[in-house]
Amino acid sequence: MTRTASSRFRRIWPNAVAVVLFVVLVFPVYWMFATAFKPTGDIISENPVWIPTDVTFEHFKTAVNADHFWTMVGNSLTVTLLAVVFSLIIGLASAFALARMRFKGRKGFIIGFMLAQMAPWEVMVIAIYIIVRDADMLNSLIPLTLFYMVMILPFTLLTLRGFVAAVPRELEESAMVDGCTRMQAFRRVILPLLAPGLMSTSLFGFITAWNEFPLVLVLNKEAEAKTLPVWLSGFQTAFGDDWGATMAAASLFAVPIFVLFVFLQRRAVSGLTDGAVKG
Repeated sequence: MTRTASSRFRRIWPNAVAVVLFVVLVFPVYWMFATAFKPTGDIISENPVWIPTDVTFEHFKTAVNADHFWTMVGNSLTVTLLAVVFSLIIGLASAFALARMRFKGRKGFIIGFMLAQMAPWEVMVIAIYIIVRDADMLNSLIPLTLFYMVMILPFTLLTLRGFVAAVPRELEESAMVDGCTRMQAFRRVILPLLAPGLMSTSLFGFITAWNEFPLVLVLNKEAEAKTLPVWLSGFQTAFGDDWGATMAAASLFAVPIFVLFVFLQRRAVSGLTDGAVKG
């Protein structure tokens, strides 16, 4: 192989691998959305219809009119948004303390959060159930919100700690020399530079809490207290072989994550250094 051919191969193969991975990962998502818009005849046809031509919204009407759909939408949004907000508030304050302050037991504190991040939550479902049952809070959204917050807090804290540590101390000290208190310097100087970290941790926390299934399945047995993952898991059972309605339900469940990702992607800051120069 000549040098020119070898150089061309080194440029082509990463792009080829990326294209293959893109197709493999994106095609199931495309098929889900496409099936949701297909008439039932096209779905069960022996010849697959790759691009729907006769678009229908009947499957979405079936999914939306399912029992307790809007109740579970409200439950999912409530516990997910509250868990993300609380984890951001606590994680941001803790990240600032870990990045800027020196205190006894700091390293052990960080290691503890790393271990908590690695622990599989599924093995603690029974213990969590006993705690919630003894507190007489089964079929309540409060335990879900608290445990979801604890679930995403380690990642939020460790990620934001890195972003806070990346902000030069000189910016904060200059603001304090100019008359700002430490809280004012944090709010006016450091907080705007943490936008990329806040957005990435918010997205991760939202996806984690929105998709959580085992905990709500065990804690909340009443339909009025369940969330969308449980509703989606029982959708096929409730509607038999209505694959169009099932795909429509799955599409509705995935839409908030796509919307949030697009929203955060468009508003992401290019980097901490650019933000410091502009600020």
